[in-house]
Amino acid sequence: MEDFRTVLSTSARLLRLVSLLAVRPAWTCGELAERMEVTERTVRRDVARLRELGYAVDSDPGPWGGYRLRPGTRTPPLILDDEEALAVAVGLREAALSGALGGDQAALSALLKLRQVLPGRVADRLGDMDAAFVRTPAATGEPQVRPGMLLELAAVCRRAERARMAYTDREGRASVRDIDPYRLVHTGRRWYFVARDVARGEWRTFRADRVQRLQPTGRPVELTDPPPDPALLVSRAVAAAPYAMRATVRLPVPLDRALALIPSTVGVHRPDGSDADATIVEVGGPCAEGLATYLLGLGTPLRVLAPDSVRQAVLRRSRQLIEDNADEGH
Repeated sequence: MEDFRTVLSTSARLLRLVSLLAVRPAWTCGELAERMEVTERTVRRDVARLRELGYAVDSDPGPWGGYRLRPGTRTPPLILDDEEALAVAVGLREAALSGALGGDQAALSALLKLRQVLPGRVADRLGDMDAAFVRTPAATGEPQVRPGMLLELAAVCRRAERARMAYTDREGRASVRDIDPYRLVHTGRRWYFVARDVARGEWRTFRADRVQRLQPTGRPVELTDPPPDPALLVSRAVAAAPYAMRATVRLPVPLDRALALIPSTVGVHRPDGSDADATIVEVGGPCAEGLATYLLGLGTPLRVLAPDSVRQAVLRRSRQLIEDNADEGH
């Protein structure tokens, strides 16, 4: 297992190093180490390995020297044996499923490209591993999207191909609909699928873990009106999910700080028109008491604008905290 992890780590780093060298004329050793989150010694060792594989990587001496791909030379492919290719594929899959790279889809895109060129024998082994691996549920007990389904969704997005999707909504109702796929968005908790519902003629967001089956139709589609910001579309859809109660609050902080306090997947934000250093946020919850608990837990000054039931709940809890912690003369 340790050898497998070592191969995975080294191969993935080499792929990352090649991609960095290809997108910029020159990098210092320190810059590469920071971007790859490794030591400078590891960078120097990996550069030596690339040179052994035939990559023309030039270097400049001195503390401000760096590395660059030699101009006018063609970058050879990074050759991986079966074990290395399998290790990289597994690592990319886990990075995509865990959200280790944040909101971008770099790992998922790379995995999709890699699986398209894997030899059949390696692809079969990866499929066997997908079937045998069991991922433990997240701490919150949230369902996990199947690796194979995530790749199917990515593939139809990449090909811009209409698909027929079997989907189960939050109420457990099953449906089959034709969709024009656009993007996958990772919120840090879940993967969401952004697509146009053909029958309704509108853009929708779907939880990837609720997609039961996806059947490409072979019909290419040209998206003339895609959402300009798929991540924002998902954030608004998640924040606007049906709640028993919603509250509007004013935070005396700019929009960027308000987003750090209340994520866009929890609340809908807008600047306060009368004060550039304040933000209005609409947030949902199960009840007035539940919203009061959440708002007080933010640990920041705020004002509840509506409704009055939430404002009164915040006041009650605040008074109770004061009473419970009043000086009793001890």
